Amino acid sequence: MFTGIIEDFGRVSKAGKTGLELATGLGGLKTGDSISVNGVCLTITEVRDGSLTADVSPETFRHTNLGKLKPGNRVNLERAMKSDSRLGGHVVTGHVEQTGTIKAIKNEKNSKIFEFSCPKVLDRYIVKKGSIAIDGISLTVAEVKNPGIFTAAVIPHTLENTTLNMKKPGETVNIETDIMAKYSEKLLDKKEKKAGISREFLARAGFIK
Repeated sequence: MFTGIIEDFGRVSKAGKTGLELATGLGGLKTGDSISVNGVCLTITEVRDGSLTADVSPETFRHTNLGKLKPGNRVNLERAMKSDSRLGGHVVTGHVEQTGTIKAIKNEKNSKIFEFSCPKVLDRYIVKKGSIAIDGISLTVAEVKNPGIFTAAVIPHTLENTTLNMKKPGETVNIETDIMAKYSEKLLDKKEKKAGISREFLARAGFIK
C-alpha cells in the first residue's frame, strides 16, 4: 500500500521489455520490497548503490505508461507505507487500472488546473472532491465534466516535487481510482442480489437516476 505522497524523482537508467533500472536517492531499499513507480506497484529485484531494478510483466506494460519510458526519463517514486506512519494522501494500491491523457493545463493563481480524459469505464468511481492517483500522485478531483473528463488542481509543492511539472497536453498518465469506491460498489451489488433489488428496479421506482 502507498499514500500517493511522492518521495523521490527517479531517473530511468535502462528500459527493457522485461523491466526497468532506476537511479534513486531513496535509502533503506532491499530486494523484495514494493515500490511505486509512476503509481505502479513493482517488486525490487536488485539494489545497488544509488539504483534499483524491477521486473515488469507484459500485463503491467499493457495497462500502464511504463512501456513508454526511455533512459533519462524521470519517474515518481514512493516506498510502501508504514503502518505507524501518518496517511498524508489516501490509500493507493499501486494497481493501475487504465491510462488517461492530459487534455489541457491552465494556470490559476498559484496552482495549475489539469484536465484529464480517461476511459468511461472508470467514470463511476470518479467524484467531485474525491481522491484519485495520477502517476502515483494523490490528487483531489476538482470537477467532473463530461463522462471520462475530470480536472484536478495541483499546488506548487506538488508541481515542484513530481513529474507533473514536466508533463504536457497529449501525454499519458497512469490512473488508479479510489479503492474504497470499488469495494462499496461490490458490497452494494451483493446486498441488492440478496434482497432481490436491482439498480434497474430502483431506477424504475424513481429512487435513483
